Amino acid sequence: MKIGQVEITGRAALAPMAGVTDAAFRHICREQGAALTCTEMVSSRGLVYNDAKTRELLYCPPGDGPVAAQIFGSDPAVMAQAAAMALEISGADILDINMGCPVGKIVKSGDGSALMRDPERAGRIIEACVSAVKAPVTVKFRKGWDGGNVNAVEFARVCEQAGAAAITVHGRTRVQMYAGAADWDIIRDVKAAVSIPVIANGDVFSGTDAVRILRRTGADMCMVGRGVFGDPWLFRRIEAALAGQPEPELPPLARRMDTALEQFELACGWKDPHIACLEARKQLCWYLRGVPWSGPIKREMVKVETLEDIRAIVARVKRELT
Repeated sequence: MKIGQVEITGRAALAPMAGVTDAAFRHICREQGAALTCTEMVSSRGLVYNDAKTRELLYCPPGDGPVAAQIFGSDPAVMAQAAAMALEISGADILDINMGCPVGKIVKSGDGSALMRDPERAGRIIEACVSAVKAPVTVKFRKGWDGGNVNAVEFARVCEQAGAAAITVHGRTRVQMYAGAADWDIIRDVKAAVSIPVIANGDVFSGTDAVRILRRTGADMCMVGRGVFGDPWLFRRIEAALAGQPEPELPPLARRMDTALEQFELACGWKDPHIACLEARKQLCWYLRGVPWSGPIKREMVKVETLEDIRAIVARVKRELT
């Protein structure tokens, strides 16, 4: 399919996730078959104020496209300026607007999923960003604010009318956060209501889930979030399932740890190494999810401070658990 003029060859996208989808992890997921990736969300005001840490989040290595740069905010003028800056800094193919983040500090500022309570402002933000950039503009949002305010269909129409080239719908309300089951039927209703591509998001943890969500919703793509934690190979399994083929098994643990080390070596080269190692603490543990007798090593993983610490931990896993 195409998003604007950007060709997407595949049907599984990597969701933007703060503290997870940095350039290194996106690169690994691209190698494993992700058809589209997205940066961590970045503050429009942080960009406009030239905050160095905000700019760092937008780094995209050459050749890793197609990739979207995601921004958040609620001031149309600031968002328009930030949209142009985000694309210039990142070199991304697509500009994505976050209107679905449910986190309290984001919502309190009127950003993220708070915009679902103000569709008129949301439309003005999208129009401003579309006018400011040449790349296609997409929007990610939720089912609604809460169970009594489910407005995804109406919101999707606002996005389309404002010029969005595609939309991603997460099948939970803001109040649900990530609890309960995602409502795939609301995504189906959105797909029936608009003519632009729709990406279905929520509860895709296997190739079978990907087949089911696309069949149930009629969406053009699915988006994978928490299911890929420590498991970038999920994209290969989705690819196989969608092709009607058996899903490949996880690689042996030693090879998985080699991939983890590659990720963190890249991260330390592409961002502040201290931040990379702090984020590695949780992500290393994800790579050991379900591995028997890994508890003691996980307790050491959450203490790593340097890349050398990470290399030593990986060597220990390969020595003791494989």
